[in-house]
Amino acid sequence: MSIYELIIIDPTDPVYDPLWRQGAYVFPFITRLGVTLSIFGWSTGSSLQQSSNLWTYESVAACHLILSGLCVLASIWHWTFWNLDLFSTTRSRVLALDLVRLFGIHLSLASTLCFGFGLGHLTGFFGPGFWSSDALGIVGTIRYVKPVYSIIGLTPYCYGSIAAHHIVAGLVGISVGLWQTASRPGPSLYSLLGLANIEATLSSSIASVFFSGFITSGLVWYGSLSTSLELFGPTRFEWDTGYFSLNIESRVKSIDGLLQKQAWESVPDKVVLYDYIGNNPAKGGLFRSGPMLKGDGIFQNWLGQASFEVGALPVSVRRMPAFFETFPVVLVDLGGTVRADIPFRRAESRYSLEQTKVI
Repeated sequence: MSIYELIIIDPTDPVYDPLWRQGAYVFPFITRLGVTLSIFGWSTGSSLQQSSNLWTYESVAACHLILSGLCVLASIWHWTFWNLDLFSTTRSRVLALDLVRLFGIHLSLASTLCFGFGLGHLTGFFGPGFWSSDALGIVGTIRYVKPVYSIIGLTPYCYGSIAAHHIVAGLVGISVGLWQTASRPGPSLYSLLGLANIEATLSSSIASVFFSGFITSGLVWYGSLSTSLELFGPTRFEWDTGYFSLNIESRVKSIDGLLQKQAWESVPDKVVLYDYIGNNPAKGGLFRSGPMLKGDGIFQNWLGQASFEVGALPVSVRRMPAFFETFPVVLVDLGGTVRADIPFRRAESRYSLEQTKVI
């Protein structure tokens, strides 16, 4: 998948043609973990730290190909030679296949990976860091994340809680795994974990992968701190709450009315793009085929905000609600009163642009 995206992705315009508008699925996840360079000289972002150029999009794709091939070979080998007498029983000291210890080893290895990711990868101790950004998705880049163990880490806007969670969860998992390896569980725990079944014990190693997949897929739809706007685009949370439109409105109102043009020009281009109705993830849904840019094209520039007036009264286009499939063009004043519209049936219209003399 990453090789396919390497072929179709155009990284030349990260503002108006970002990864998420091009239908990239794997690239945002790779970039989020600190890979922003390509061996062909282009980059999808910047890094505040001087990291090694060893990890590029191409090297990540090659490593995954090699790893998947080794996993296939290992699974075939284990399927053939499953009855391996590697453990010494506690009572008779006879070599046997101890499924309880096998489960503990799997848990210890998965927890070690979790601990290493939090301490080494995220903090920059032995890794590139993590993609972090501001609340509006404007200044996103790769940064080192310092673990936060205080009460501040409980807020949903603290990157340090991600690193701290992986470190603590890894330590707890390693302790439980070592205990599981060195001791014998009770009958209830033995039955609950299915330790008498070799298939259940061997498949316990993928439990952590399934857990991570469920968490990731759940956070992508409604968004979280780890799903940055520059990489994954707007989520249902921003659209259902009018997050970007309210920010744009506050920016414009904070400047005197005589400088409305300058106020709209001061709005960052990324925020304007996020607030575009075509980027709403609810629009199209299952019926949207292919990337967004194949539907409404590639953006070149933002020409500015259109302003309308009915006499001396300024009006603006009513924002389309997120749960509507179709919505008429309605112009409202500052108080929310409808002043003009583009009617579906012109013969019965009373507020058409021509009748209300909208300019």
